[in-house]
Amino acid sequence: MATQSALKQPRITDYSRIEPLPDPPRRRDMRQNEAVWYFFATLKPHFADRDDVMLGGGGYLVFDPGDVGEFYPDCVFADEVSDPPAVIWRNGYVISEVGKPPDFALEVASRNTGRRDYTVKRGGYARYGVGEYWRFDPTGGEYHDAPLAGDKLVNGVYEPIEIVSEPDGRHWGYSEALGLELWWENNRLRFRYPVSGEFLRTPEELDAARRAAEARAEAEMERAKAAEERMAEMEAELRRLRNDPH
Repeated sequence: MATQSALKQPRITDYSRIEPLPDPPRRRDMRQNEAVWYFFATLKPHFADRDDVMLGGGGYLVFDPGDVGEFYPDCVFADEVSDPPAVIWRNGYVISEVGKPPDFALEVASRNTGRRDYTVKRGGYARYGVGEYWRFDPTGGEYHDAPLAGDKLVNGVYEPIEIVSEPDGRHWGYSEALGLELWWENNRLRFRYPVSGEFLRTPEELDAARRAAEARAEAEMERAKAAEERMAEMEAELRRLRNDPH
């Protein structure tokens, strides 16, 4: 197994010569699926102008291709990755190939894996060198030890990230890896800009904005079409008047 100090540059760059990793034996519940969907649907537009950001998850996290996978985070973020689509195609995060551990990993609580998320996996992700490890519990703490929790790797050991609990029942903490705040809000995972205090738009809000933009574009096309038809009518009337001897 490779050591973290040896992982300076990726050893494999031609992913066409290697096979995807096998699928982990994962079965998510509905609440897990929703939170994972929110993670990707919210952050992909946020990082859309970056071609070196990898957003993935659900595959094994291993040091080397031959390692036996034990952990498969729900969500993974890595910055400054040379070929994010290839890592996604690999169906897992192989640290020796990418050249670095993930900067961020998130586990969403479930009845079957909740306790393991904040005990065994916490130590495991520290060994893999994951920069930040976050836990989100849609139930508010029924499956995890808290609604929202995060750790930052310092000298190989996780130190808790401060989580603020608001009087209205919301919880949040700041992720240096993402440059965003993570929020537990009404059982949902949300992200907020720390300076402006504005939340990244939810998938529903993004879809509503898209439909509104499409409606505006369609209305503008209709107005342009009506203007063209009116102009054609006016030109036809001018021609008629010029050709009318009376």
